[in-house]
Amino acid sequence: MAERRDVRATDANKASIDVLTLSMGKNLGIGKIRQERVSLSSPFDDLPDDCIGNIISLTSPRDACVAASVSKTFKSTSEFNSVWEKFLPPEYSSLILESQVSTLKKELYFSLCNNPVLIEDGQKSFWLEKASGKRCIMLSARQLAITWGNSPQYWQWISIPEARFKKVPELLDVCAFEIRGWMNTRILSPRTHYSAYVVYKTRSGCHGFRDLPIQVGICLVGQKATKRFICFDESADRIKRWGRRELMKSKEREDGWIEAEIGDLFNEIGCDEIELSIIDITSPYWKRGLIIQGIEFRPVKKLW
Repeated sequence: MAERRDVRATDANKASIDVLTLSMGKNLGIGKIRQERVSLSSPFDDLPDDCIGNIISLTSPRDACVAASVSKTFKSTSEFNSVWEKFLPPEYSSLILESQVSTLKKELYFSLCNNPVLIEDGQKSFWLEKASGKRCIMLSARQLAITWGNSPQYWQWISIPEARFKKVPELLDVCAFEIRGWMNTRILSPRTHYSAYVVYKTRSGCHGFRDLPIQVGICLVGQKATKRFICFDESADRIKRWGRRELMKSKEREDGWIEAEIGDLFNEIGCDEIELSIIDITSPYWKRGLIIQGIEFRPVKKLW
């Protein structure tokens, strides 16, 4: 009995409590909740706060949020401006409003994650991926080479409130559908695997795209692109004659737009040129009712 009482006394002296915490912190928007033991004390507590903060800053935003559950010391140091400034892009001061200059760096970080900003004279949209802090980019349709894109009888440039850019192109009537684009990888995060998506909408009178396979491809200039196929207007029929073509499924986004994956690439050091194409190679018929917002580049999601 004495031994059992000693064990209970030892357990009672352990400075720890059970709490429910988010796997990546509430701000990272991950819904998976798990029960973790959060210590009131930690062997690291004897280290200077600046040292702990420096260690956390060498990890990732996701890890910094998780580290906040280790101990009271980690929770306070994980909020340091010096920690979150390491997760911000070097040019972050040019991406924020004057009213945000004195804002805590952690708040600035999540602002850049949740509120994309226009850069390069409004031709690109920039934001950060929450978990990693990697750069995300949307290339506006103005920076794409669209066949007949400047001919008002074929395409018209319109302003709509749900678009990130001032104007987006709406397809009025074309037979030859072809879009090409180029972008330097220096604007992306180095040593990062990216996926590229075409972001679009269809009008109620969309015509000529129903179950039509559109060939897409992306690669670094000088390399051979892997050709895939997407469909801007796919019917609900279960049986389709796609032949041997690999169809990349479209997906509706939270912002009301639709995206279809063009392909993926690895950005090594950020000194290459990306080349992409979206081409109808099968249909001789006229097409209309498509709105293109741009091409989006996002880091491939990791399975944590």
